[in-house]
Amino acid sequence: MAGNAAYDWDAFDSDDYLAHNYAELHDEDRRILEIVRDFLCGQSFDADTRGVDVGTGTNLYPALAMLPFCDRISLLELSEANRRWLSSQLRCCSENWDRFWRVLAEREAYRTVDRPRDCLYRRTSVQKWDILGSVPDTQWDLGTMFFVAESITTFREEFTTALQRFCSLLKPGAPFVMTFMENSKGYEVGGRHFPALGIDMGDLRDEMCGLGYGMEFHRFGVGPEPLRDGYSGMILVHGYVK
Repeated sequence: MAGNAAYDWDAFDSDDYLAHNYAELHDEDRRILEIVRDFLCGQSFDADTRGVDVGTGTNLYPALAMLPFCDRISLLELSEANRRWLSSQLRCCSENWDRFWRVLAEREAYRTVDRPRDCLYRRTSVQKWDILGSVPDTQWDLGTMFFVAESITTFREEFTTALQRFCSLLKPGAPFVMTFMENSKGYEVGGRHFPALGIDMGDLRDEMCGLGYGMEFHRFGVGPEPLRDGYSGMILVHGYVK
């Protein structure tokens, strides 16, 4: 058992993580994208809507999912290695993300975005932030957090704090989407072990009952080609911050 501070997040191997998780479009990601896309297309957003993605790592598809609806998108990331990777990708977005965009572009809202790579670069900024540290003074109108809260610690209290801090970033009533690895036992990146807390749907419902409303929970079992050993599925929740 170890908490978040016991791990060297600045040494996270961004390229290795990308290669194992996002170099291809997996079936689970397609299903997640479809649900997120349809949820966001059902919302009403102002022209100056500001979105935030927490713990972005090497995953650009939450930002891509918010792109048609946000004037500005903040990517909050603790790891120096991941921040360098994000800054480089935003300047020159690799072709693997085209597969993810094509799923989103099955809806008209995404087809209205002219030159999505350029748009992502213009609207997005990368900022350092520790989800277990202090809360920024600002609040955002829309938020996403994918595979973060359960994948940074083995301590339940830090998981709880991460969920609370994420929700505190958002204005009351703001729509959000979060995803989680179910019953994760931790993961290897570039030969280094990183932690995880084993949580399931019941745990997540208990944690979120005081944080959100209008929530829908979705579970995806492990497919025929698992991303790695040591997890039993994925969970997605979307709703609105209390």
